[in-house]
Amino acid sequence: MRIEDYFYIYGIEKGRDFVRYLVIPRRSDEEIAALLAELSAEYDASLKWRYGELILELKRKKMKAWINLVLLIATFFSTSFFGSLLYGEPDIFGGLLFSVAILFILGSHELAHYAFARRWKMRTSLPYFIPFPTIIGTLGAIIKHSGVIPSRRALVEVGASGPIVGFLASLIVTYIGLGIPFNPQFERGEGIIMLGTSIAFELMVRISGFSGEFLHPIAFAGWVGILLTFFNLLPIGQLDGGHVARALIGEKSEIVSKTFPIFLIIMGLFFGEIWIFWGIILVFFSAIKHPKPINDERLDLKGFLLGISCYIIAILCFTPRPFIFELQ
Repeated sequence: MRIEDYFYIYGIEKGRDFVRYLVIPRRSDEEIAALLAELSAEYDASLKWRYGELILELKRKKMKAWINLVLLIATFFSTSFFGSLLYGEPDIFGGLLFSVAILFILGSHELAHYAFARRWKMRTSLPYFIPFPTIIGTLGAIIKHSGVIPSRRALVEVGASGPIVGFLASLIVTYIGLGIPFNPQFERGEGIIMLGTSIAFELMVRISGFSGEFLHPIAFAGWVGILLTFFNLLPIGQLDGGHVARALIGEKSEIVSKTFPIFLIIMGLFFGEIWIFWGIILVFFSAIKHPKPINDERLDLKGFLLGISCYIIAILCFTPRPFIFELQ
């Protein structure tokens, strides 16, 4: 593989950890996309127009896996601690089980992204878990993509894989949790959180035969996973749903991305402030323009159906009023 076989090179700029080529393409978009995908296995490769010139930039990869490991360990402890508080009285072993459940859901989601990104030879990182003092002890996990997107097909597969696998993991955890009896003791005057339901969660309740009053924290982890799947599939910006929308309808997805937060804010007037909060937050997400795939041709039928299946999952995961706080 030689860059000269794909481009006419009329200028080179070298830095300590990068090389920039001023180029003119001499191959098809598909062949250049394949080249960039191959280069991405070793470099952060990007091909951009700048001041009327096409620039191919190659940067050496800098992966620090120890950061991923430290964050994973920290998130394990934070989810174990906050999970232990969900049992009425602190339960260390129960907290560990909750941590395993929530990390299984989040990890499955992100590793699916990672596997499909590597399949398409896209530059991507291992998952970064985010420890944070929320009710579940984390803000979730992310992976970082850099370099180019080869095609819409690559985009829809990478974007859809995480939510689909994470959704299945959430159903498994929910089913297991619903089968565990749970009768916590609360003192009078303490607050409890009533959880809303979705079609997916209600199906798990019926399949499992659950008839209890309280959810075991493992089932709560599954419920959270279902709710997060819905949020991830919103067709906005760099969310998974935004990637899928870009693959399905091309640049028209920018219109959807910018208007959908307004829809959430309006929905919040009827179903609770949480949707107003997320609508405002996602206004900033929608301001980021989605990068264009190298091959921006329409999806084939298989890719189109894969994308549509994501929004069917989103409907199944939609929880109109997620939280209701009450006093005992």
